[in-house]
Amino acid sequence: MRRTALHRCRGLRPLVALLAVVALVLGGAAPAHAEPAEGGTKALRDALEASAKGHIEATAKLENSKKRQEQLTTELKNIETRLVGLTAQVTKVAVQSYKQGRLTATGLLLQSSAPETFLQRAAELDVMAQRDAQRLRALADERGRADRAKLAIDAEVREQIKQVNQLAKKKREAERALAAVSSGPSSGFGSGGSATARPAPRNPDGSWPSESCSVNDPTTSGCITARTLNALQQAQAAGYRRHVSCFRSGGSGEHPKGRACDFSAATNGFKDETATGGDKDYGDRLAAWYVRNASRLGVLYVIWYRQIWHPGTGWQAYGGRGSPAADHTNHVHLSMY
Repeated sequence: MRRTALHRCRGLRPLVALLAVVALVLGGAAPAHAEPAEGGTKALRDALEASAKGHIEATAKLENSKKRQEQLTTELKNIETRLVGLTAQVTKVAVQSYKQGRLTATGLLLQSSAPETFLQRAAELDVMAQRDAQRLRALADERGRADRAKLAIDAEVREQIKQVNQLAKKKREAERALAAVSSGPSSGFGSGGSATARPAPRNPDGSWPSESCSVNDPTTSGCITARTLNALQQAQAAGYRRHVSCFRSGGSGEHPKGRACDFSAATNGFKDETATGGDKDYGDRLAAWYVRNASRLGVLYVIWYRQIWHPGTGWQAYGGRGSPAADHTNHVHLSMY
């Protein structure tokens, strides 16, 4: 009986060893610290979100207004060209009328020597009157279009001034929000190469459509927005394939809304230590890539290695509570519009 039990125990050893190896492998795929305790207060995160969104929205309105102004300016030039031709035609009519003096249409008809001549002259006068009236109406219409185009251009200029002031306001709001955790501008992490990301869909006016947390998150069991998924997929297509965690329930910020992802700097998942060497270089390149493609993807802000990029301020110093997770020295944080 004891030999049978011993035999069974020995027979289970290879299975136990195999399960241990499997657990170790799976442990690398879903490492500890997959949801780092990121730094910053709720008030800071809310302020950064509001100021970044405001900056992005004002930028879209400003660019849209500039495009409309260009279109209106082109239209006005075309109208002015047509006005030159119409004015010349109307002037010619006026000169002819002046040369004819006080001779009226009735007088011309009474000079007809025969009924046939009378009818011919009547028809000619009718055609001339219609032609001259059309030219006068066309001239008046074009002048009206020119006046409306000028008013529309003036309105676009006022809109642009409004949005420029809005951008300055959102920049001040971001600077005030960062004042508690930032010592000022920082150098960032290079250019990030060319803008290679596939643009996310925009509204016809250039603004970002509203999106909910409705797409399955491939990195967790939660949800993310379609724009966040595109940003994740585009980074992976560009070669950034290390461990990522996006949705996180509870707390504040963009994670619970499905609008944020954390990208591990280490090769096998999040490590509770500051990245160095190749891991630091990977994070540098990824952070710079997202900044370079921010307008294509709808990036709200990026945090990496004690620095934060905000569309209104650029790169700024960013201090957490001293841990790798809080200081973002072990992962790149991405927040999306």
